[in-house]
Amino acid sequence: MEILKNIKSPLDVKALPPENLDKLCAEIREFLVQEVSKTGGHLASNLGVVELTVALHRVFDTSKDKLVFDVGHQCYTHKLLTGRMDEFHTLRQFGGLSGYPKPSESIHDAFIAGHSSTSISNALGIARAKRLSKEDYDIIALVGDGALTGGLAYEAMCDVGETGEPLIILLNDNGMSINGNVGGMARYLSRRRMKPAYMAFKRRLKRITDRIPGGKLIYNFAHGIKTLLKGAILHCSMFEEMGLQYGGPIDGHDIPRIVDALEWAKRLDQPVVIHVVTQKAKDTDLRSNFRRNITE
Repeated sequence: MEILKNIKSPLDVKALPPENLDKLCAEIREFLVQEVSKTGGHLASNLGVVELTVALHRVFDTSKDKLVFDVGHQCYTHKLLTGRMDEFHTLRQFGGLSGYPKPSESIHDAFIAGHSSTSISNALGIARAKRLSKEDYDIIALVGDGALTGGLAYEAMCDVGETGEPLIILLNDNGMSINGNVGGMARYLSRRRMKPAYMAFKRRLKRITDRIPGGKLIYNFAHGIKTLLKGAILHCSMFEEMGLQYGGPIDGHDIPRIVDALEWAKRLDQPVVIHVVTQKAKDTDLRSNFRRNITE
Protein backbone atom coordinates (compact mmCIF):
# COMPACT_ATOMS: atom_id res chain seq x y z
CA MET A 1 0.00 0.00 0.00
CA GLU A 2 2.93 2.33 -0.68
CA ILE A 3 0.77 4.91 -2.51
CA LEU A 4 -2.56 4.57 -0.70
CA LYS A 5 -1.02 4.93 2.77
CA ASN A 6 0.18 8.42 1.79
CA ILE A 7 -3.25 9.63 0.63
CA LYS A 8 -4.49 11.77 3.50
CA SER A 9 -6.77 14.08 1.51
CA PRO A 10 -7.95 14.67 -2.08
CA LEU A 11 -5.06 17.12 -2.49
CA ASP A 12 -2.73 14.12 -2.39
CA VAL A 13 -4.78 12.48 -5.18
CA LYS A 14 -4.45 15.61 -7.31
CA ALA A 15 -0.69 15.71 -6.71
CA LEU A 16 -0.05 12.12 -7.85
CA PRO A 17 1.77 11.72 -11.18
CA PRO A 18 -0.56 10.19 -13.80
CA GLU A 19 1.64 7.10 -14.07
CA ASN A 20 0.89 6.24 -10.42
CA LEU A 21 -2.90 6.23 -10.74
CA ASP A 22 -3.29 2.62 -11.91
CA LYS A 23 -1.13 1.46 -8.99
CA LEU A 24 -3.28 3.50 -6.60
CA CYS A 25 -6.43 1.86 -7.97
CA ALA A 26 -4.95 -1.62 -7.57
CA GLU A 27 -4.00 -0.83 -3.97
CA ILE A 28 -7.51 0.49 -3.24
CA ARG A 29 -9.08 -2.73 -4.54
CA GLU A 30 -6.69 -4.86 -2.50
CA PHE A 31 -7.42 -2.80 0.62
CA LEU A 32 -11.20 -2.99 0.13
CA VAL A 33 -11.11 -6.76 -0.23
CA GLN A 34 -9.03 -7.13 2.93
CA GLU A 35 -11.18 -4.81 5.04
CA VAL A 36 -14.67 -5.64 3.78
CA SER A 37 -13.98 -9.35 4.30
CA LYS A 38 -13.64 -8.48 8.02
CA THR A 39 -16.32 -5.82 8.53
CA GLY A 40 -18.90 -6.75 5.91
CA GLY A 41 -20.32 -4.22 3.50
CA HIS A 42 -20.87 -3.58 -0.18
CA LEU A 43 -17.86 -4.93 -2.06
CA ALA A 44 -18.83 -5.49 -5.70
CA SER A 45 -20.28 -2.02 -6.27
CA ASN A 46 -17.21 -0.36 -4.74
CA LEU A 47 -14.72 -2.39 -6.77
CA GLY A 48 -16.48 -1.12 -9.88
CA VAL A 49 -16.16 2.63 -9.17
CA VAL A 50 -12.51 2.92 -8.09
CA GLU A 51 -11.23 4.66 -11.23
CA LEU A 52 -14.39 6.74 -11.42
CA THR A 53 -13.91 8.02 -7.87
CA VAL A 54 -10.21 8.73 -8.38
CA ALA A 55 -11.08 10.74 -11.50
CA LEU A 56 -13.71 12.73 -9.58
CA HIS A 57 -11.11 13.72 -7.00
CA ARG A 58 -8.62 14.67 -9.72
CA VAL A 59 -11.12 17.21 -11.12
CA PHE A 60 -13.23 18.44 -8.19
CA ASP A 61 -12.64 19.67 -4.65
CA THR A 62 -15.22 17.93 -2.48
CA SER A 63 -14.43 20.18 0.48
CA LYS A 64 -16.55 22.75 -1.40
CA ASP A 65 -17.92 21.00 -4.51
CA LYS A 66 -20.95 18.82 -3.77
CA LEU A 67 -20.74 15.13 -4.70
CA VAL A 68 -24.18 13.59 -4.15
CA PHE A 69 -24.26 9.79 -4.14
CA ASP A 70 -27.39 7.86 -5.08
CA VAL A 71 -28.03 5.19 -2.42
CA GLY A 72 -24.52 5.87 -1.13
CA HIS A 73 -23.11 2.36 -0.77
CA GLN A 74 -20.52 3.09 -3.50
CA CYS A 75 -18.69 5.64 -1.34
CA TYR A 76 -15.91 3.45 0.13
CA THR A 77 -13.19 4.67 -2.28
CA HIS A 78 -14.38 8.23 -1.67
CA LYS A 79 -13.91 7.68 2.08
CA LEU A 80 -10.41 6.29 1.56
CA LEU A 81 -9.38 9.28 -0.56
CA THR A 82 -10.75 11.79 1.95
CA GLY A 83 -8.59 10.82 4.92
CA ARG A 84 -10.54 7.97 6.52
CA MET A 85 -8.30 5.00 5.75
CA ASP A 86 -7.07 4.62 9.34
CA GLU A 87 -10.68 4.31 10.56
CA PHE A 88 -11.76 1.85 7.92
CA HIS A 89 -11.55 -1.13 10.27
CA THR A 90 -14.56 0.41 12.07
CA LEU A 91 -16.74 0.44 8.92
CA ARG A 92 -20.38 -0.31 9.77
CA GLN A 93 -19.44 -0.94 13.41
CA PHE A 94 -21.08 0.82 16.37
CA GLY A 95 -19.45 4.23 16.73
CA GLY A 96 -17.36 3.67 13.59
CA LEU A 97 -17.46 4.79 9.98
CA SER A 98 -20.85 4.81 8.33
CA GLY A 99 -21.34 2.57 5.29
CA TYR A 100 -22.84 5.61 3.54
CA PRO A 101 -21.90 9.27 3.06
CA LYS A 102 -22.42 11.18 6.31
CA PRO A 103 -21.92 14.97 6.48
CA SER A 104 -21.30 14.87 10.24
CA GLU A 105 -18.42 12.48 9.57
CA SER A 106 -16.57 14.53 6.96
CA ILE A 107 -16.72 17.87 5.16
CA HIS A 108 -16.32 15.86 1.95
CA ASP A 109 -19.73 14.14 2.36
CA ALA A 110 -22.38 16.45 0.91
CA PHE A 111 -25.52 14.45 1.64
CA ILE A 112 -26.46 11.28 3.48
CA ALA A 113 -27.95 8.80 1.02
CA GLY A 114 -29.89 5.65 1.75
CA HIS A 115 -32.59 5.47 -0.91
CA SER A 116 -32.30 4.89 -4.65
CA SER A 117 -33.22 7.39 -7.39
CA THR A 118 -32.91 10.52 -5.21
CA SER A 119 -29.46 11.93 -6.06
CA ILE A 120 -30.55 14.09 -9.02
CA SER A 121 -33.38 15.65 -7.00
CA ASN A 122 -31.02 16.33 -4.11
CA ALA A 123 -28.39 17.81 -6.44
CA LEU A 124 -31.02 20.03 -8.06
CA GLY A 125 -32.06 21.36 -4.66
CA ILE A 126 -28.41 22.14 -3.88
CA ALA A 127 -28.06 23.86 -7.28
CA ARG A 128 -31.01 26.12 -6.54
CA ALA A 129 -29.63 26.95 -3.10
CA LYS A 130 -26.28 27.78 -4.71
CA ARG A 131 -27.95 30.18 -7.15
CA LEU A 132 -29.97 31.92 -4.43
CA SER A 133 -26.93 32.31 -2.17
CA LYS A 134 -24.70 33.38 -5.10
CA GLU A 135 -22.02 30.84 -4.15
CA ASP A 136 -19.52 29.25 -6.52
CA TYR A 137 -19.01 25.49 -6.54
CA ASP A 138 -19.73 22.48 -8.74
CA ILE A 139 -22.45 19.88 -8.12
CA ILE A 140 -22.22 16.25 -9.23
CA ALA A 141 -24.95 13.64 -8.87
CA LEU A 142 -23.60 10.08 -9.11
CA VAL A 143 -26.46 7.81 -10.17
CA GLY A 144 -26.48 4.17 -11.27
CA ASP A 145 -28.42 2.70 -14.16
CA GLY A 146 -30.38 0.65 -11.61
CA ALA A 147 -31.62 3.89 -10.01
CA LEU A 148 -33.05 4.93 -13.38
CA THR A 149 -35.79 2.36 -12.82
CA GLY A 150 -37.26 4.86 -10.31
CA GLY A 151 -39.61 7.60 -11.51
CA LEU A 152 -38.15 10.23 -9.17
CA ALA A 153 -34.96 10.28 -11.25
CA TYR A 154 -36.94 11.18 -14.39
CA GLU A 155 -38.96 13.88 -12.64
CA ALA A 156 -35.69 15.42 -11.52
CA MET A 157 -34.09 15.21 -14.99
CA CYS A 158 -37.15 16.86 -16.54
CA ASP A 159 -36.91 19.64 -13.96
CA VAL A 160 -33.17 20.06 -14.53
CA GLY A 161 -33.62 20.21 -18.30
CA GLU A 162 -36.44 22.76 -17.99
CA THR A 163 -34.73 25.10 -15.53
CA GLY A 164 -31.18 24.71 -16.85
CA GLU A 165 -29.56 24.60 -13.41
CA PRO A 166 -25.87 23.77 -13.97
CA LEU A 167 -25.08 20.36 -12.54
CA ILE A 168 -23.35 17.20 -13.69
CA ILE A 169 -25.23 13.89 -13.68
CA LEU A 170 -22.67 11.09 -13.70
CA LEU A 171 -24.42 7.93 -14.87
CA ASN A 172 -22.56 4.83 -13.72
CA ASP A 173 -23.82 2.11 -16.05
CA ASN A 174 -22.82 -1.37 -14.90
CA GLY A 175 -25.94 -3.17 -16.12
CA MET A 176 -26.82 -4.21 -12.57
CA SER A 177 -28.65 -3.12 -9.45
CA ILE A 178 -29.22 -5.89 -6.91
CA ASN A 179 -29.91 -8.16 -9.89
CA GLY A 180 -29.64 -7.57 -13.61
CA ASN A 181 -31.71 -4.59 -14.75
CA VAL A 182 -34.79 -5.21 -16.88
CA GLY A 183 -37.22 -3.05 -18.80
CA GLY A 184 -37.06 -0.32 -21.42
CA MET A 185 -34.35 1.81 -19.79
CA ALA A 186 -32.04 -1.20 -19.39
CA ARG A 187 -32.50 -2.00 -23.09
CA TYR A 188 -31.94 1.65 -24.06
CA LEU A 189 -28.67 1.92 -22.13
CA SER A 190 -27.46 -1.44 -23.42
CA ARG A 191 -27.85 -0.11 -26.98
CA ARG A 192 -25.88 3.04 -26.15
CA ARG A 193 -23.26 1.18 -24.12
CA MET A 194 -19.90 0.54 -25.74
CA LYS A 195 -19.39 -3.13 -26.53
CA PRO A 196 -16.66 -4.70 -24.35
CA ALA A 197 -14.67 -5.80 -27.41
CA TYR A 198 -14.67 -2.23 -28.75
CA MET A 199 -13.57 -0.82 -25.40
CA ALA A 200 -10.78 -3.42 -25.17
CA PHE A 201 -9.66 -2.44 -28.70
CA LYS A 202 -9.54 1.23 -27.63
CA ARG A 203 -7.40 0.39 -24.60
CA ARG A 204 -4.98 -1.65 -26.76
CA LEU A 205 -4.78 1.15 -29.33
CA LYS A 206 -4.01 3.68 -26.62
CA ARG A 207 -1.24 1.51 -25.17
CA ILE A 208 0.30 1.15 -28.63
CA THR A 209 0.11 4.86 -29.49
CA ASP A 210 1.51 5.80 -26.07
CA ARG A 211 4.71 3.94 -26.98
CA ILE A 212 5.40 5.67 -30.30
CA PRO A 213 6.60 9.25 -30.95
CA GLY A 214 3.63 11.53 -31.47
CA GLY A 215 1.28 8.68 -30.56
CA LYS A 216 -0.81 10.75 -28.17
CA LEU A 217 -1.52 13.30 -30.90
CA ILE A 218 -2.49 10.51 -33.31
CA TYR A 219 -4.84 8.93 -30.77
CA ASN A 220 -6.47 12.26 -29.83
CA PHE A 221 -6.94 13.18 -33.50
CA ALA A 222 -8.58 9.83 -34.29
CA HIS A 223 -10.79 10.10 -31.20
CA GLY A 224 -11.86 13.63 -32.20
CA ILE A 225 -12.79 12.56 -35.74
CA LYS A 226 -14.79 9.62 -34.38
CA THR A 227 -16.67 11.89 -31.96
CA LEU A 228 -17.54 14.38 -34.72
CA LEU A 229 -18.80 11.64 -37.03
CA LYS A 230 -20.87 10.08 -34.27
CA GLY A 231 -22.47 13.43 -33.47
CA ALA A 232 -23.25 14.11 -37.13
CA ILE A 233 -24.70 10.70 -37.97
CA LEU A 234 -26.39 9.38 -34.84
CA HIS A 235 -29.68 10.63 -33.45
CA CYS A 236 -29.36 12.59 -30.22
CA SER A 237 -29.93 10.79 -26.95
CA MET A 238 -33.01 10.73 -24.76
CA PHE A 239 -31.15 12.95 -22.32
CA GLU A 240 -30.55 15.63 -24.95
CA GLU A 241 -34.23 15.57 -25.80
CA MET A 242 -34.90 16.32 -22.11
CA GLY A 243 -32.68 19.41 -22.33
CA LEU A 244 -29.47 17.90 -20.97
CA GLN A 245 -26.11 17.83 -22.71
CA TYR A 246 -24.86 14.26 -23.14
CA GLY A 247 -21.36 12.81 -23.22
CA GLY A 248 -20.57 9.13 -23.65
CA PRO A 249 -20.64 6.32 -23.28
CA ILE A 250 -17.03 6.14 -22.12
CA ASP A 251 -14.94 3.48 -20.38
CA GLY A 252 -15.46 3.96 -16.65
CA HIS A 253 -12.08 2.35 -15.91
CA ASP A 254 -10.05 4.76 -18.09
CA ILE A 255 -9.08 7.60 -15.74
CA PRO A 256 -7.73 10.04 -18.38
CA ARG A 257 -10.93 9.72 -20.45
CA ILE A 258 -13.14 10.21 -17.40
CA VAL A 259 -11.09 13.25 -16.34
CA ASP A 260 -11.40 14.73 -19.84
CA ALA A 261 -15.18 14.21 -19.80
CA LEU A 262 -15.58 15.71 -16.32
CA GLU A 263 -13.49 18.75 -17.20
CA TRP A 264 -15.59 19.22 -20.37
CA ALA A 265 -18.77 19.02 -18.31
CA LYS A 266 -17.38 21.45 -15.75
CA ARG A 267 -16.59 24.03 -18.43
CA LEU A 268 -20.10 23.82 -19.91
CA ASP A 269 -21.74 25.34 -16.82
CA GLN A 270 -25.10 23.78 -17.76
CA PRO A 271 -26.92 20.50 -17.04
CA VAL A 272 -25.02 17.57 -18.51
CA VAL A 273 -25.09 13.76 -18.34
CA ILE A 274 -21.77 11.88 -18.48
CA HIS A 275 -22.45 8.20 -19.24
CA VAL A 276 -19.69 5.86 -18.04
CA VAL A 277 -19.69 2.09 -18.41
CA THR A 278 -18.15 0.15 -15.52
CA GLN A 279 -17.77 -3.48 -14.53
CA LYS A 280 -19.29 -4.33 -11.18
CA ALA A 281 -16.89 -6.30 -8.95
CA LYS A 282 -14.02 -5.51 -11.31
CA ASP A 283 -10.95 -7.72 -10.76
CA THR A 284 -11.76 -11.42 -10.65
CA ASP A 285 -8.59 -12.33 -8.72
CA LEU A 286 -9.55 -10.05 -5.86
CA ARG A 287 -13.05 -11.47 -5.71
CA SER A 288 -11.49 -14.94 -5.34
CA ASN A 289 -9.31 -13.63 -2.51
CA PHE A 290 -12.39 -12.17 -0.82
CA ARG A 291 -14.22 -15.50 -0.92
CA ARG A 292 -11.14 -17.20 0.52
CA ASN A 293 -10.76 -14.57 3.28
CA ILE A 294 -14.33 -14.90 4.56
CA THR A 295 -14.16 -18.70 4.69
CA GLU A 296 -10.87 -18.87 6.61
